[in-house]
Amino acid sequence: MQFMQDNLIMVLIFLTSGLMLLWSMFGNKMRGIKEIDTASAVQLINRQNAVILDVREPNEFAEGHLLNAKLIPLKKLAERVGELEKYRNKPILVVCRSGQRAGTGTSFLNKAGFTQTYSLSGGIIAWQKANLPLEK
Repeated sequence: MQFMQDNLIMVLIFLTSGLMLLWSMFGNKMRGIKEIDTASAVQLINRQNAVILDVREPNEFAEGHLLNAKLIPLKKLAERVGELEKYRNKPILVVCRSGQRAGTGTSFLNKAGFTQTYSLSGGIIAWQKANLPLEK
């Protein structure tokens, strides 16, 4: 007990970092976000003709994106969600650079009533690491 009192700041840092680690591991699952890896994403695209929604900024998109991806930056998703209405009953794969913005976009679409939404775990970074093609 004396150790904890003497090292309160270190103990708080340890607990905070542990909670942050747990949140990063389970946060998306708790928000109802379905994350899929690159292999599952390829299957979703090829077998179910999934719509690919890229929520990055236009300059990021121009550097390289998945084939036939539709660009709607995350900041504009709420005002442009109507553009996705025709895909309401199709699988939608949401993509960003690392997976964070895609999770937020997927959560937004779920709340808007889209039921087949998936977030690419690891984003474009994971896609590139898997040596999958990008379009420029």
